[in-house]
Amino acid sequence: MALFVDRVSAGVELADALAAHRGTDAVVVGIPRGGVVVAATVADRLRLPLAAIAVRKLGAPDREEYALGAIAAGVRVVDEDAVRAERVSAEQIAEVEAREKAELRRRAELFTHGPGVEARAALVVDDGLATGTTAIAACRAVRKLGARRVVLAVPVAPARWHPVPGLVDDYVCPHREREFWAVGAFYDDFAQTTDAEVVSLLRDRRDEPRTDGVSPA
Repeated sequence: MALFVDRVSAGVELADALAAHRGTDAVVVGIPRGGVVVAATVADRLRLPLAAIAVRKLGAPDREEYALGAIAAGVRVVDEDAVRAERVSAEQIAEVEAREKAELRRRAELFTHGPGVEARAALVVDDGLATGTTAIAACRAVRKLGARRVVLAVPVAPARWHPVPGLVDDYVCPHREREFWAVGAFYDDFAQTTDAEVVSLLRDRRDEPRTDGVSPA
């Protein structure tokens, strides 16, 4: 049996690890798509508003699941070691980035609702991390949007992974696994989350419109 039945059960456990934030001025910021399902559960249990921050992985040209970096609003993260290991040229990276920028714009428009994170604590949540590039991009983007404090929170991650200095104020991960192949391996149900599901989760908790790419609801 896996660690989690599904993303909701992962959110329940993660919320327990974040209990100190219950009833504070924090905003839970999910990384679409699957991270928003976990984030919604955390937000509900801690009685906090929910947000989404659009982030796109820069996958290797020949195997898109392998992250070379990630982009978010005003943020670009590239893992130079991964680029060298995959022997990817600057031109190839540029092609991947151009394609992902278009998708990033689409998601930012689709998932934007409600008040933002300026001068508030932001709990950045995903369903897990492997290389950590999307989490890094998300945390940097939230910081640029004026978050007073940034907490990265994921249910599961490799034991060897730690945030780079200065990235976050706190890192919360209940399961830091020494044997780690893929995030989905720790879930019984890791079905792909759809755009419609993310929009529904945000709309159910929506407050007022905004246009900065962060969508608390």
